Amino acid sequence: MLKQNPDLDAIVVPVGGGGLISGITIAAKHIKPSIKIYAAEPEKANDCYISKCNSHITLVDHPVVSMVLKDLLDGVITVSEEQIIEATRLVWERAKLVIEPTSGVGIAAIVSEKFSKAKGMHDDVKNIGVVLCGGNADVGTIAKILTGV
Repeated sequence: MLKQNPDLDAIVVPVGGGGLISGITIAAKHIKPSIKIYAAEPEKANDCYISKCNSHITLVDHPVVSMVLKDLLDGVITVSEEQIIEATRLVWERAKLVIEPTSGVGIAAIVSEKFSKAKGMHDDVKNIGVVLCGGNADVGTIAKILTGV
């Protein structure tokens, strides 16, 4: 992403188990130390958010994220299920990309009010990359999201 657009000021990455975002964070901070990296996470599965707030891995009922994120991650933005569905639908309709709802978390984060208020977010952060990962969208799930059923 930085090779294609070296002027990026921030990258938003959906976080699940923490492997993808850990690798992206390490690589991006190595290439451009000033870049901001933000995790995007569902409110109902917010182990990364809780761990970042506590400055250590916090055990929860679901898998926890990597310690790499403790020091290098600039922030975590949580979003609701409704925001994720809206963002996923937005990408499908406007960008014509079939992404899974998990990938919609990053888009939901950047269009939320929480993003502009995130730690380290200033007016000079103008160029933002969002990782759209995964294509594991089940056709039945897609139909439910599109129809709202």
